[in-house]
Amino acid sequence: MQEYWESYVKPIEGKKAMVAFNAGVADSVPNPEYIYVGFVKIKLKNPKEDGLVTKDESDDIGFIEDRLEMESLRWRSGKYIGRIISNGEVNFIYYLKLDFEWSNTVSEAMKHFDYEYEYGSRMDMEWEVYQKLLFPTVKEWQIITNHHACKNLQEQGDNLRLERAIEHKAYFENDESRKQFIKLIEAEGFRVQKETEVPFRGNTMLGVEFYRKDVPFYYDIDELTMKIIDMSEQCGGMYDGWECSLVKI
Repeated sequence: MQEYWESYVKPIEGKKAMVAFNAGVADSVPNPEYIYVGFVKIKLKNPKEDGLVTKDESDDIGFIEDRLEMESLRWRSGKYIGRIISNGEVNFIYYLKLDFEWSNTVSEAMKHFDYEYEYGSRMDMEWEVYQKLLFPTVKEWQIITNHHACKNLQEQGDNLRLERAIEHKAYFENDESRKQFIKLIEAEGFRVQKETEVPFRGNTMLGVEFYRKDVPFYYDIDELTMKIIDMSEQCGGMYDGWECSLVKI
C-alpha cells in the first residue's frame, strides 16, 4: 500500500468535519487482505466552537496518532487509512487483516494518554468506509486540486486576486453532449479554444478546451469549478480541471 495523504473539509451528519485519508490506496481498493475496519474514537477535551480541534490540543492528538501507528506496526494489526475530526471527537480509522488483536493495539497505545475513548471493529470487505465516507466526491476532490494549484501559484509569487484567462477542459462520450455543453458555457461568457479527441479505456472521449477571464483565488475558483462541474454533468460529461498563467504582484 502506498502512502499519499490528502485532507479536506465536508459536512458529516450536519456537522463540519475535517477529513484526512490515504489517497495512495484508492486504485487498489477493496484490498482482499484487509477485510476488517477498525476505529478509535477520542473525545476532545477543549474543542473549537465548530467541533474541530484547537491548535493547542492538536499536538496531543498528533501524539495519540503516532502512538496508535507505532502499536499497530508492533502488533501487525492493520493499516492506518484515515482520520475524521468532527463534533468534538477524533476518529482514527484502520483497515485490518484480522481484528482479534485490535483491542491490544488500542489499549497499549491509549494507556499513555488521559483521554476518553472507545474503539471497535467490523467486517468491511468492500471498503465502504473508505470509499463512501473518507474518499471525496467529484466536487470535493476538485476543491482539493484547486487548493493545491492555488498554493503552488502563491509560492511562485502569484497574486491570486488578479483577473486573468483561466483555461478549462471537459470530456464527453458523444458530439451531441459536447455541443450541448458548449452552448451552456458560451452562454456564461466562456470561449472555446479547440475541440479534441482522446483515447480513454478503449473508447474515444470528445473534449473541449475553453477559457474565460476570472480570478483564481481559492474561494472564487472553487465556486467557478463547482458550476462548471454541474454543467458538464448535466450534459453527461466530466470536468478535467483548469490552468492559468502566473501573474505576480
